[in-house]
Amino acid sequence: MSEVVNGAVTALNRKVGKFDSTAKFVIENEGTIMMDENGARPGDEPADVTMTASAETFEGILDGSVNPTMAFMSGKLKVDGSMALAMQLGAALS
Repeated sequence: MSEVVNGAVTALNRKVGKFDSTAKFVIENEGTIMMDENGARPGDEPADVTMTASAETFEGILDGSVNPTMAFMSGKLKVDGSMALAMQLGAALS
């Protein structure tokens, strides 16, 4: 597992807290993170929403230097599945 994935798992658990659905974060060329009611962890399973971006974009979202909505609108963040859940996560990460 990459350092990027490990750092993202830690940041997601710190920022999001409880999440009642399932989300998958695909960090290109690094790995995949699952988030559900138990928190974030490395994994690759079916999810209600899947968000895909480069490591640079995810790191920016997690450290607050990249706005998730702007990343989506500019094509740097791709969303597949529930847009409502993606917006919920975006608000939690902002």
